[in-house]
Amino acid sequence: MTDLTAKDLDVLSQILTGEEMACKKAKIYANTLTDAALAQEMGEIAAAHAARFSALFSILGGKQ
Repeated sequence: MTDLTAKDLDVLSQILTGEEMACKKAKIYANTLTDAALAQEMGEIAAAHAARFSALFSILGGKQ
């Protein structure tokens, strides 16, 4: 993997922030929705955001 530029790191940081916020919001929605199917869907969406966050974060650690 090539070294990341300052611009790459800035963009990656912004994307990580967005994924983290989306995950947190989806978890909150999953816990507050009264419709079980919608709550389950929000839980799955939260998990997808968490997975993307982890994958992107691993780039910072040099792991792929």
